[in-house]
Formats: sequence, structure tokens, C-alpha cells
Amino acid sequence: MSNLAIIPARGGSKRIPRKNIKLFLGKPIIAYSIEACLESHIFDEVMVFTDDLEIAEIAKSYGAKVLMRSEKNAKDYATLAEVMDEVKEICLSKNWIFNNLCCVLATAPLITPDLLKKGLDSLMKNQADSVRPLVRFSYPIQRAQRLNEGKVTFINEHNKNIRSQDLEPSFFDSGMFYWMQFNSGLRGKNRYGFEISEMESQDIDTLDDWRKAEWKYQLIHL
Repeated sequence: MSNLAIIPARGGSKRIPRKNIKLFLGKPIIAYSIEACLESHIFDEVMVFTDDLEIAEIAKSYGAKVLMRSEKNAKDYATLAEVMDEVKEICLSKNWIFNNLCCVLATAPLITPDLLKKGLDSLMKNQADSVRPLVRFSYPIQRAQRLNEGKVTFINEHNKNIRSQDLEPSFFDSGMFYWMQFNSGLRGKNRYGFEISEMESQDIDTLDDWRKAEWKYQLIHL
């Protein structure tokens, strides 16, 4: 089976400027994703998909190849599914044959080779269209509350008297990586996931998120 790792990394980022190459504990954050992919030894190619020449040079310096992305799919509103559709089109136009793709986020410094391998194992074992790591909500979302001008109400009044331990666990996307079969990409409906702990991931949208990720990384690597 041939596997391609694709790391989308556009140059524009409004909430954290130049986020994809901002130094994370002394190293461009994208380097952690590149190194995890290379160290896993499960990819035939590791490519950074970017519209930015500086990102391209940094990616090459850490051992990745570079694929330039279109201006259309480098905008804020481009979805990962659309980005991966473009990757597939490029592969087909160049006659590059891959069985599986793994879209790895550029801002996932807690990613490890073992997590990537676990995702691939799940993809193969379950014959899934796609697989992603998920994190369990620490508090049941069924008991979420609404705050309106200081007044508190339950969003679902039915659940207010149900014990927390009796409610079904809920999960959120860790935002680290997505394994997928080449033919179905992220649009296939046979989606699988596997649970990871809150300490193993950190979605990074704000500077507070960034500091939390650094704290977790340092704790894990003590």
C-alpha cells in the first residue's frame, strides 16, 4: 500500500499571523508535523501543500517535498475536503499512484509517529473511507446551558435531572490528521475515529491555545 502525507500550510492566517511557521519552543511549528510523518516510516512521500515561498523553503529544510496550491484553495473559506480534492486532481494529472492519503495539520505539534500508525491501522482494519483522532468532552454536552443577558437555562431541559455518568459520551475532532482512502477522500461517509486523551492534542486558534500546546508538549517530554 502506498501512502502520501499532505500537510496544508497556507501563508495567510488572521488570528495568529504566519501561524504555520511561527516558532513553537524554538522551532517552526510545521516542523513537528513533518518530522512525525518522516519518523513514522509509513509514507512514500511527505509533501507540504502551500501557496507561500517562505513556508516552502522551511518545509524543504526539514525534509519535506513541496507542492504548490492554487490561490483558490489558499483562502480562509476553503475546506479541507476541497483542499484534498485539489491534491487528488494533481496526483491524477501527474500519474502519481497512492492508495491512501493522510492530511496532517501544520499546527499539530503534539502529533506522534505512533498516532499516525494507529490511524492507518484503523483505516485498514475497518476498511474506512476516513479516520481521525477524537477527544472526549470532559463534561457531557447534553447538559449544556444557555446564557442570555445573565439568565441561565438548559438547552435541553430533559437532561437537567439525568446523572452525568448516565449520558452518552461525546467527542470532538482533535484537529491533528485525517487518514483517507484516495478514491473517497474526505467525502466518503464511512468515517471512523479513535479516542485520544486531552493531553495528546491541542487545537490552536488563539495565542492562549498556543501557550496550552507548549505547556502540554513540555509536560509530555519531561
